[in-house]
Order: sequence, then structure tokens, then C-alpha cells
Amino acid sequence: MNLNVPELRACCARELESAVARAANLKAFVGLDGFVDEILHVVDKRHSSDTYDRMPTIAKLAERLAAAAGKSTNIELVNQRIKLGGNGPIMANALASLGLQVTYLGNLGYPNLHPVFADFAKRAEVHSIAQPGLTDAVEFEDGKIMLGKHTYLKDVNWVNIVARFGREKFAAKMQDADLVGFVNWTMLTEMSGIWASILKEICPTVPAGKRRIVFFDLADPEKRTNEDLRRAMDLILEFRRWFNVILGLNEKEATEIARVFSLNAGDRSKGGLAKLAVEIHSHVPVDTLVVHPVQWALCVSAGKVSVLDGLYTSKPLITTGAGDHFNSGFCLGKLLGLDDALALLTGVTTSGYYVIKGASPSLADLGRALRNWPASELGPYAF
Repeated sequence: MNLNVPELRACCARELESAVARAANLKAFVGLDGFVDEILHVVDKRHSSDTYDRMPTIAKLAERLAAAAGKSTNIELVNQRIKLGGNGPIMANALASLGLQVTYLGNLGYPNLHPVFADFAKRAEVHSIAQPGLTDAVEFEDGKIMLGKHTYLKDVNWVNIVARFGREKFAAKMQDADLVGFVNWTMLTEMSGIWASILKEICPTVPAGKRRIVFFDLADPEKRTNEDLRRAMDLILEFRRWFNVILGLNEKEATEIARVFSLNAGDRSKGGLAKLAVEIHSHVPVDTLVVHPVQWALCVSAGKVSVLDGLYTSKPLITTGAGDHFNSGFCLGKLLGLDDALALLTGVTTSGYYVIKGASPSLADLGRALRNWPASELGPYAF
């Protein structure tokens, strides 16, 4: 059952608007990737040097490409913007916009920071151990195609973390953080080894008592083997000794995890995906399992399933980074002690605001969005 009703939105707005001071005292330590994203549109028909029709859907592009088989074709891409990218920087930047004290470690340029991360470095304490990856993010109304260049991602490994950042500094950041986030496991091929080293060398130094949150995001693991995924799940579960563990999945990632455990992922309805999430949770019993399709989100926690519609538009200004914004909002909700429904609402509002406005929201922005929730997915958006 969808819980997103006006009374819940009003309650969430009050909670978030009253939490500015608390959020400012929360600390997050996030990593470990880094990309320079070029956001692109595909030209369907060009009318002049300045005007063109945008190709609206991935299906239309697929038709164009299929028709070129055995021949050739020309695809024109139009730059929309160049921005910081990577699941970690986007999530960390969003957390900083929400008011948290953020430390970020990843591959943002080495030995010097890439200029695209300069503004991020003004909002957060930023450390880099390697050159960034590059992504051509081709966006459509029904999704996006991420074309990545990953040459330098292999340099994100435990040896370089210790040599270029420091084991003691890493331990101190983990000990001090209210939220630790490890994201983009799929592209960081050394991430499982990093987790194993953290579990062996760092986690035993984390003081007992306060239960911190550690958040994991796999980032589209289709190209990784079942064996790699099983090892990653086993390592994630080991963190439960020291942390409350949240595993975040989008709809596609949920089906990939289902593949590993031979679960039926054919039913994509809310009820079907909720049932699948419960089954995944039985195999990967983290404290909270989150699944966030484009238009809604759910979580499984303490044997309970919560489902909530999102702030959705069929005409997004930007989609790359929407999931990372959801993750930042959901994690903030959990850090503030909100129940699952309110945490989900914080997540979908953070994501929806970003997709509609093209910018990361503050807590005040979220309050306005919740109080001025549009009557339909086409707006208008009075926030």
C-alpha cells in the first residue's frame, strides 16, 4: 500500500525543517569513485544550426541503430553540461547540500584535483588518490545510457588508499562518521578487496556503543559474475558486527541480485517487486534493504515492507544522479531517526527535486517541495 498522503508529507516537512541544526552536526564519510560526466542528448531531426528535435526514447535510438546493421549511420550528440560524476561524489555533494559535514575520498584527480570537482571541494573535505573516470551520459525521457571510460579506476585500491591517504586517517574518518558510504562496487573492480581490508584492519578499531550507519550501493552489477556478487554480499553482511547496514538497489540492480539467488524477478508490479525485495532480504539480511524504481520506492526493515510513491516527472531536466540523490535523502532520514515511510519520503523528494530542478536541494527546499507536492507528474512545481 502506498503511504504517500498529504498528512505524511506535512509531517515529513515539519521533521526536516526542524532538523537543520541536527543535520549540521552529522558527519558522513563517503567514497570511493569519481567521474567527469558529460550529459548528452541525441539528435533525432536537425532543423538548423541551432534547433533540433531530441530523440525521446532509448527504444527510438535502438531502432536507429538496428536499421544501420550491415550498413552505417551517423548519430549526433549535443552536450548539455559537464558536471561532477560518479555515485560517490554525487551522493556526497547531495549530503553536503542537505547540511551534513562531508568527507569524500575517491579518484577525483591526482596529484591535482580535476577542476570539475572544485565547487564540491568548497562544500566538503575532499581527498583524491587517482585520476577520475569519464562518462558520456546519454539521457532520454525513459532512461539513460552511461558510456564509461574506466582506465584509472583500477588505481582505487587499498595499497593506494594507504599510501596516498593513510590507514590511520582512514580509520579516524570511519570512527568519527555517523554515516559511511561505499558506492559503485561494479566499476571499482578492487572494491571487494578494499572492503576485506577494512573489515580486517579498520573495523576492529571502531568504538563500540554508538551504532553508525554504513550504506552500500552496487551500481548496476550486470557485467560482474555471480561469484563476484556473492562475495560482495558476504562482505557487506560482515559489516553488521559494527554498523547498521543499508543496501540500496534500483529496480535493475534488484533483478541482478535475484539472478544470483535464482529468484523469480518477472513481476515488476509494486506487489511483485515488494515480494522480490523480501526474498532478497532473506538471502542478504542487512538491517535495511531499499529498492527504488523510477516512480516509487520501497524498503524492507525488521520484517516490515514500506512502499511509497515518488515525486515523478515524465519531463526530467536531468536524470543522471537521481538514484544517488535518493540514497542521500533516505540515509539522512535514517540518521535523523525517522521511520521507514518518512525516510523513503525524504529520499524520493530529494531525488524528485533534483530531477525537476537540476540542482541538489537543501532541507528548506525539501520542506517546500513536500508542502507544494504537485497534483500530477507534469507539475506545475511550486517550489
